[in-house]
Amino acid sequence: MSLVSAAEQLEREGLERIAAATTREELEAARTALLGRKSGRLTALLGELPKLSPEEKRAAGAALNKAKLLLEGRLGEREAELAAAARSRSAPVDVTMPSRPRWRGAKHPVTLIIEEVEQIFRELGFTVALGPEAETEWYNFTALNFPPDHPAMDMHDTLYLGDDMLLRTHTSPVQIRTLQTYGAPVRIIVPGNVYRRDFFDASHAPMFAQIEGLAVDEGVSFVDLKATLTHFAQQLLGEIRTRFRPSFFPFTEPSAEMDVQCVTCQGSGCATCKGSGWLEILGAGMVHPEVLSASGVDPEQYTGWAFGMGPGRMAMARYGIPDIRALYDSDVRFLQQFAR
Repeated sequence: MSLVSAAEQLEREGLERIAAATTREELEAARTALLGRKSGRLTALLGELPKLSPEEKRAAGAALNKAKLLLEGRLGEREAELAAAARSRSAPVDVTMPSRPRWRGAKHPVTLIIEEVEQIFRELGFTVALGPEAETEWYNFTALNFPPDHPAMDMHDTLYLGDDMLLRTHTSPVQIRTLQTYGAPVRIIVPGNVYRRDFFDASHAPMFAQIEGLAVDEGVSFVDLKATLTHFAQQLLGEIRTRFRPSFFPFTEPSAEMDVQCVTCQGSGCATCKGSGWLEILGAGMVHPEVLSASGVDPEQYTGWAFGMGPGRMAMARYGIPDIRALYDSDVRFLQQFAR
């Protein structure tokens, strides 16, 4: 029998054996018998090629190559058929089962709060400003009237990157950079991440978002600050009770902290508000004259007010979240509640 005839016979018998295979083991045995490198029938026929004349070798080689490609293709098809049959037998489709719920993408609640805060202040004539998260001590502390021995500058409170460089502890350095660049008058809102050496508990995090606000112009007073922030809180949280308490910040004088009634307990006292019935949402005050001077603004001509808030705290108040750690857990079940 010629090699061409032998190749044709290999095709016929090989296709029959592949079609007869009903398990992956039988199919693998057929593959080895037909195309195995050591003992396969095709290998044996290829070994006869050197004995032929050049003309016979070309014809036989073409026939054997055709048989090889045909059998390899059919082996792959049969393997897919057997795999599909196995899946069908092991996991039959139950048409009575409910479909799997589809995950709906959602913005993080802190992102939602930041966008709402920006929109409220844009309507009041404020512009969004940004700045670097890695700052120098001068922008983060000195220009903001921090004394050299202030506790916030210690290693246990601030994350230092090296000589004179640190991760900003607030977004206030953007106030200095903006006033240096554009001068007064100015109204800006500054969202961004800040970093502090805080313990991670129900109301604190070592890295969190903050929103800074600054308004500098002629004749700006504390009355403007209180009216603007009260309007903001009621726009964001509804007709909610607010209060201002005296406080101290190196970069403002006078200074105050603004509280809103705790949404979680409605003022009766809980872990979120530490039993006080109030939730602090921001600190504020009149910009200190030394800060204006450091920024290149004449404090005799201009006055201003500033505030800083944590949108994480605002999200807790807005959505009744009892523990700030829920904002950092990346729990899909929690985030899905905010899908719109």
